[in-house]
Amino acid sequence: MSTLVLGIGNSLLTDEGIGVHVVTFLKYHHGGLRDVEFLDGGTLSFTLADDIARSGNLIVVDAARMGEAPGTVKCFLDTDMDRYLSAAQASVHEVGLGDLLDIARLTDTLPQRRALVGIEPESLDWGDRPTPRVAEAITSAAQQVLVLLQQWNEKDY
Repeated sequence: MSTLVLGIGNSLLTDEGIGVHVVTFLKYHHGGLRDVEFLDGGTLSFTLADDIARSGNLIVVDAARMGEAPGTVKCFLDTDMDRYLSAAQASVHEVGLGDLLDIARLTDTLPQRRALVGIEPESLDWGDRPTPRVAEAITSAAQQVLVLLQQWNEKDY
């Protein structure tokens, strides 16, 4: 079953772009994984609905306000992801991730398994790289994605 690992964020707004930085890291170091697509989703758009619909599993990596220390990584699975997205504050993205998942629900293409790997931001100011504390979280967020991929792969057999 294919898995889409979608990094979202605006890479011109320091920590807001952390999802893109994590997916870039994963693509560089693990780009050859079978049945896994690493995609820079930028600031989201409705065009990503097709990519999500084609995936059996979905892992989204994004900056997430969780009330934690900057650089904290948390994983929200399935309905926990849905609850977080419905309670999350307004997104700076063109469309919200919740909107894209609603499209998938309406078209009966919601990925079987889904997760949000959220990284607590420190700053959303102008800048083309994350703040140091958030940049340190890139490897732990990438590791969380790899753990999910392994767990889901084991359940498929």
